[in-house]
Amino acid sequence: MKVSSVSVAMGLLVIGNIVAVFSDALIKTVGNDVAVFQFVFFRQLSAVLILIPFCWNSKTESLVAGLKWHAVRAHIWLLGAIFMIFAISSMPLATANAIFYAAPLIMLPLATLLFKEQLSKPSIMAAIMGFVGVLVIIRPDQFDWAAISALIVAVTLAVNNLLIRKIPRSQTVAQTLLLTNLTGIPASFALALWEGKPWDWSAFGTAAVSSMFIMIYAATCVVAYRAVDSNKIASAEYSGLIGAVVVGIAFFGEMPDAFMLIGTLMIIIPIIWLTKKEASSVETS
Repeated sequence: MKVSSVSVAMGLLVIGNIVAVFSDALIKTVGNDVAVFQFVFFRQLSAVLILIPFCWNSKTESLVAGLKWHAVRAHIWLLGAIFMIFAISSMPLATANAIFYAAPLIMLPLATLLFKEQLSKPSIMAAIMGFVGVLVIIRPDQFDWAAISALIVAVTLAVNNLLIRKIPRSQTVAQTLLLTNLTGIPASFALALWEGKPWDWSAFGTAAVSSMFIMIYAATCVVAYRAVDSNKIASAEYSGLIGAVVVGIAFFGEMPDAFMLIGTLMIIIPIIWLTKKEASSVETS
């Protein structure tokens, strides 16, 4: 799928982020009742099984291209997936997602470090305001393991989205997702063995559906961030936060508090303002 406009790329991210909320909701339903590393392994295994038919006729050359970067992204994703389970099972869905959505702001300085993107004064202001928003949501006096886990997830999401640029453009979305999950399976399987808990295959179905939802999100990210600079479309990621609030209220009875709402606005408003400012700059130039 080829995307040539900012609006189409943002539309894809909106769809992907809303779908991803349902993956988070499924993780929350299993909560602390599941072996974490085992559940993550089930997610990767089911993803590979789902994707193999779409890549069956792929040439070997296309599958080994950029394998190093697929492996790097796979292990970053694995780290994020583990901490995501900790965060979602311990925090309200909307609060955890609000911290996850600091990822687009984290992408701004990382894009400068990794790809020498120019970081403008408005970008710096947006990043600082967003960081303060995260602190408002977390509240330093309530900074715990769940909050740390959510921040780690945000960093892994930011890094993985930026590293999409290292993936060969000749590879299809299905090939990209397959290789990312396949190269991560040895590590996730080793962690599941190290965990030492009895294998519970009853969780495989939930893991598979959760994996399917998150692959839809990952696919939209691959297509969108390959086509358009991250600073032009990152604000679309926040659409999922609205979905997280709605799903949290509807299915888990989680009412967001004032700190969460204020902090979320401090994260969202700067990045939306920055996106519009970047878009107007492009139009005038």
